[in-house]
Amino acid sequence: MAEIDDQRTPREARSSSIGRCIASCVSVFLTQFALALIPRFFYASPLLIQLALSALVLVAVVGVAGRCRRALGVYASAPAFVVLSIVYIWVVYVTIVREAVPLLMDVLFHGEVAMLIIGLCSIFKRDPGRVTLGPSSSSELCDASVSEVSETSSLMGRVRYCRSCEAYIKGFDHHCPAFGNCIGQNNYFLFMALLAGFLITESSFVACSSKFASKSSILYQTRLESNMAGDLVIGGLLFSLLQLLWQGIFFMWHIYCICFNIRTDEWINWQKYPEFQHQVKSEQGQSSTNLTFWNPYDKGILRNIREFLS
Repeated sequence: MAEIDDQRTPREARSSSIGRCIASCVSVFLTQFALALIPRFFYASPLLIQLALSALVLVAVVGVAGRCRRALGVYASAPAFVVLSIVYIWVVYVTIVREAVPLLMDVLFHGEVAMLIIGLCSIFKRDPGRVTLGPSSSSELCDASVSEVSETSSLMGRVRYCRSCEAYIKGFDHHCPAFGNCIGQNNYFLFMALLAGFLITESSFVACSSKFASKSSILYQTRLESNMAGDLVIGGLLFSLLQLLWQGIFFMWHIYCICFNIRTDEWINWQKYPEFQHQVKSEQGQSSTNLTFWNPYDKGILRNIREFLS
């Protein structure tokens, strides 16, 4: 009986993965179809108005799709959603936009998409810096006193616990659902390279789509003159602009973290880590002390950047 269960386990895992991919594919289709309806019904509105409406529609579709999946007991895969979104944008580009794009821009865009896919496959598999701790080490990190934890943290080299992966990660920054992996010391550079890659690729698609729109004059067509191909291009353009907005902010935040040698988890939860706590005595006549944030890992911007690159 145990042998039968062992034989079924890989099959069930494959079925679960296929089901998640199908759910992600449906989510991508619904999201992009909903965004394509914005230029169809609001063709006379300025691009900024369409962008704001797209953000509202995107939030609504994601919320409704999430409720439906929970009600049906179906789960999607965030990494699959990311990959399929890239594939969708690439298909729209190849089938519609490409004809209006110069050869050099065409070659660059295909290269950017290829590098993005390769980078995603790499970060899906790369070890972020998992550390195997014995029972004694784990208990020291979780249950020690303030002074003991401070000493242990310095010895362990910024090892933090990820609840999503249920693992200890060296240089832990955050758990990234989009990549299905933790971001730690071993893949932080790749993570930043991928963020930059997304920004460059999405900017290229926006530029190519804008060139196509100007040549075909789809931005100035009426509802009767518009076609589905034009709506798909404008929908992809709006999607890429929304991605550029939040990813640009996210990228700048991590540039700040690199310059000052701080991790996202440490910045948010610094009160959990004694090495970031600096005690400041209150005014004379009061025995209480206040805790303030102090970063012991900050060595100056240039040294911090060199440490990140090395």
